[in-house]
This record gives sequence, structure tokens and C-alpha cells, in this order.
Amino acid sequence: MKADEIARVCHEANRALQIIQNDPGIPVSSPWGSLDPETRQSAIDGVLFRIENPDTTPERSHQNWCDFKLANGWTVGPVKDETLKQHPLLVPYSELPAEAKVKDELFVAVVDALR
Repeated sequence: MKADEIARVCHEANRALQIIQNDPGIPVSSPWGSLDPETRQSAIDGVLFRIENPDTTPERSHQNWCDFKLANGWTVGPVKDETLKQHPLLVPYSELPAEAKVKDELFVAVVDALR
């Protein structure tokens, strides 16, 4: 499977989790086919990072995501706002709520299952 195909599955799995968690600070992501190029590239970057670093932890995967977002002009904000490029989860892994850590664990597990 190609990295973009794995990224699509990761994104849709995360999206399903967002629906279940119903976090008011993080609106449910758009389906893969409706995503902007930067958001798609973020997921693909995460997949490639995991493939290139198969022993990496969900914590390090989260840091990679933060690094990508910060490099693309995102900052910490009270709610996810794509226009302002703000996201409440742009914090160290140790500061994430358990519900958010599950997303990183899910991402890593999906990549591992499909690579």
C-alpha cells in the first residue's frame, strides 16, 4: 500500500473516532476527498515518519505532527480553527488528555497494520 493510501485510512479512522468522542473543541474533520492539500500532506508525513521510524512511540508520532503543524504556521488555540490555524492539541504529549492520546495510538496502529 502507498503512503497516501495508508494516510487516507488513518485519517478516516481518526475521523470516526472524532465522531464518537464528540469533542466540542475539535470539530470533526472533513472526509479525505474534501481535505485541503496541507491536511492531506500532514497525514502522509505522519505515515512516512512511522514507516521510516518503525520503533517510534505514539508520543514521538505526536511530536512529528506538532512539528509539521508549527512549520506550516499553526499555533496553540482554544479550539481547532483552520482559518486561524489554531489547534488545542499542539502541546507536548504529556499534556494531552487520554482521549487525544488514543488518536496517536490509533494512527500508529493503522500504519503498522497496512505498511
